[in-house]
Amino acid sequence: MADITMYDLPGCPFCAKVRSKLEELDLEYDVIEVPRSHGDRTEVERVSGQTGVPVITDEANDVEGMPESDDIVEYLEETYA
Repeated sequence: MADITMYDLPGCPFCAKVRSKLEELDLEYDVIEVPRSHGDRTEVERVSGQTGVPVITDEANDVEGMPESDDIVEYLEETYA
């Protein structure tokens, strides 16, 4: 199990941006696919307080439920590049 977990929705361009950065940095990560319906996204809401994706957690750095693709990409670059 990887330290980084990404909550993802297939076809989401913001999720693709984060996946691309994770792969560019050669980081190991787990993916949890969220339901298309926001009302069914209870797990990502529990972690982040909202139902939008992408969201990441990073156990190695005590990051829980970071939303917003631009913020996530910036965090990954600052932490792992």
